[in-house]
Amino acid sequence: MSFNRFRHVTTSAALFLTALLFAACSTEKMPGDGGSPSSLAEVPSVRLNYRYEADVPAPEATDKAPVEDKNPAVLADFDQNRPQELLDRTLTSPDMKRVLAVYHRPGDAPAEFRLDMYTADGRVLRKVTSDLMAIHFPDTIRWAPDSSAVAFVAMLRGASAEPTPPTDGEPAPEAAVPTPAPDSNANTGGAGENTNAEAPADANTATPTAPTPEAPTGILTFRTEQLYTCSPDGDNTRPITQNEGFIYFYYVWAPDSSMLAALALHAREWAELNRRPDAAGALFVPQGRPRIVERSGRERRLDDALTAAQPFWSPDSSKVAVAYDTQIRIYDALGNSPTQAAIPLRNQLLISSQAYDQAQADTLNADANQQPTANSNINAAAPSTLPDPSKLVSFNPIVALNWTAPELLYFETAYIRRMKNEADNATSFVRWHRLVLTPQAAPAR
Repeated sequence: MSFNRFRHVTTSAALFLTALLFAACSTEKMPGDGGSPSSLAEVPSVRLNYRYEADVPAPEATDKAPVEDKNPAVLADFDQNRPQELLDRTLTSPDMKRVLAVYHRPGDAPAEFRLDMYTADGRVLRKVTSDLMAIHFPDTIRWAPDSSAVAFVAMLRGASAEPTPPTDGEPAPEAAVPTPAPDSNANTGGAGENTNAEAPADANTATPTAPTPEAPTGILTFRTEQLYTCSPDGDNTRPITQNEGFIYFYYVWAPDSSMLAALALHAREWAELNRRPDAAGALFVPQGRPRIVERSGRERRLDDALTAAQPFWSPDSSKVAVAYDTQIRIYDALGNSPTQAAIPLRNQLLISSQAYDQAQADTLNADANQQPTANSNINAAAPSTLPDPSKLVSFNPIVALNWTAPELLYFETAYIRRMKNEADNATSFVRWHRLVLTPQAAPAR
C-alpha cells in the first residue's frame, strides 16, 4: 500500500476529542457565554476543542527571522570610518527604515557583541549598548513586527555566570569590569575593507569622514543574560527583565508587538544541563521555562516544566503554545484571569506512528517486489492496546510549532541528534501534524 494513502488518516480514538484537559480554570465569565464568539481570540484556552490530524504537509514558515547579508551601506561605513570595529551582521527593520549593526572589537570576548543603530542609507544614528554591556546570543535578536522596538539579550561585559553561579540568598561575586580605553570611540583607523582582521599597524593612513556617536552610559546591567529593548532610533535602551541569576536565551514578539514569549533558566540549572551533553560529546541544547514578558517589564511565568521547543504565538496574539515532549499546552496571554489547557498527544502519536511505520514498510516491500500493496489497514479499527513505543522508529517528541491561522496549530515531531563532531549529527523521521481548534459549545441555560 502506498505511503501517501496514509496521509491525513486519523484513528477513531483521535477524532474530535471533546475537550482539552484543564491545567487551570477561570472563574470569570467566559467569552461565548450566551452567544457564539466572533473569533477564537475571544475563546479562553480552557474552552477550546481540538481535532488531531496526522502526517500533513509542512506549513509555510511564519515566524522565521530574516537572514540577510551585511547591509552594503553599513558595511561601507565600517570599512571607511570604523576599521578597528568588526561588523558581524545586520538586521533591517520590517519597515526597512532602520538597520541594526551587530559588531565587536578585536579585544572583545568571542561570544560578546555590541549594537549600533543605522539609517537605511548607512548613516549611524547612535550606539545602542554601553561599553559595559555585552550582547549575547546575537542570532536571537528580534525586531518587533511593527518596527517599534528591538529585543535583545545583554549582560555585564566580562562577567560569566557559569564558573560561579549565584546562590539563593547570597550575592553573586563581583565581576571584573573592563575599563574602556580613553576615547574608545574615536576613529583613527585607515581606509580598507572591514574583513574581521586586526587593524593595520599604521592607523593614520586616512581620516574618517564621519564621527561615530559616543556610547550611552547609565544603562542598568546584570551578571546574567537579561532581556532588553530599544527604540527604532537606538535610544531608550533598558532591561525589561531584572532577574539576576536567570538566563533569558530565547524570545519572540507577539504578532501585534505588544509583548514577548521567552524561555529562561537559572544559571545553576544551565550549567548542570550543559555538563551532561558535554560529557557525552553532544552539543548543549538549552531548555527553559516559558514566560510572557510585557514591554512594561511585567512578567508572568507560564509553567514550571522545562522545554527545548520554542514558544509560538497565535496569529491574533491572544495565546501562546508551548510543546513538552508529546504534549502541547496553550496559555492565554490576555485578561485578568488567564487560563491554560493541556493537550496530551502521546496516544494519538503512538497510533499514527504505527500507521506511518507500517506504510513505510509496505512501500519498501512494494518497491522490492514491484507489486502494489494491499490496503487492508485503510479502514482498520483502532488497536485495542497501544503500540510499544520502543518498536516505533517514527515515534518522536515534538520539536517545533507553527500557528498559521487561529484554528490551525501545526507541530513537528522528529529525531534530532546534535554532536560536537558534525559527522555524527542526525535528523530523521521528520513529520508534521496539526490540531484543528474550535470553540466549545456555549453551556446550556
